[in-house]
Amino acid sequence: MSGVRIASQLDARFNALLAAVVPGVEILALPRGVPHGLPEDIRVLLAAPDPGLRDAAAPPSGWPFGLGFVQLVSSGTDYFPDWLLEPLPVASARGVTADSLAEFALAAMFAAAKQLPHLWIDEPGQWQPRPLASLAGSTLGIYGFGRIGQALARKALALDIEVIALRRSARPFEVAGVRGVASVEELFARADHLVLAAPADPSTRHVVDRRSLAQAKPGLHLINIARGALVDQDALLEALDSGQVALASLDVTEPEPLPAGHWLYSHPKVRLSPHTSANTPQVYRNLAALLARNLDHFRSGRPLENLLAQGETA
Repeated sequence: MSGVRIASQLDARFNALLAAVVPGVEILALPRGVPHGLPEDIRVLLAAPDPGLRDAAAPPSGWPFGLGFVQLVSSGTDYFPDWLLEPLPVASARGVTADSLAEFALAAMFAAAKQLPHLWIDEPGQWQPRPLASLAGSTLGIYGFGRIGQALARKALALDIEVIALRRSARPFEVAGVRGVASVEELFARADHLVLAAPADPSTRHVVDRRSLAQAKPGLHLINIARGALVDQDALLEALDSGQVALASLDVTEPEPLPAGHWLYSHPKVRLSPHTSANTPQVYRNLAALLARNLDHFRSGRPLENLLAQGETA
């Protein structure tokens, strides 16, 4: 790999890991945002999501410099402008976060079923048994069945959870035992826990709306590990207040971060986390390994792994 220079928009911790995975490659630390003035000998841009980059209408002067390809840090492309996704080959990070996101969704399900952290006690007067729910025998609905949905389904089935799913394509599910449903409304009507795991695009925007929420099975737990744009937050507030939805565990919102005083911070039926479900060492290791493979593909003239077609969104 010697002789290749990479511009990385990730932090020093990741860059040190990458240097260990691909020895001999020089890494230029680059701030997040629009990549201005890249040296002509930089062949790869590791691009991280950033609002300033997403909202940049035009590329910087000299774009695409001497780049050979762009490796995205994320599986989705919604935080990147169109000019970054063309004319160079662009690879997404599809799959690198799948297990970490699946674990996070399962943790949210366990916390809801076992009433954590509210179950913990700190005085004798609280020593009263509580009825808890079981995940075994419950029904998990998954909206979107890419790498994240597949990882989640495998782990859930191992826990004797029934798994139903809805995807845009008609191809068979990659995980044996997963049953398809015909509509979003059916998914809501049958699921005890419903996980959103689809990319954000015009077809998925506000898929969780008043119509779908009206079909929710009593006691539904909604979990969003995808993008905030999938949920109509006004409709969700109504569903939570009416009791149509029992709990919402949200790792993503629209916008991010939420402004001070937003109702999602304080609603008793909302568990809010700061878009951190994919922030694990394993994701960094997976991303470094993916970039190493794509560097090898690039040098040998082979197609990149997770290559986006022109104009494609992941």
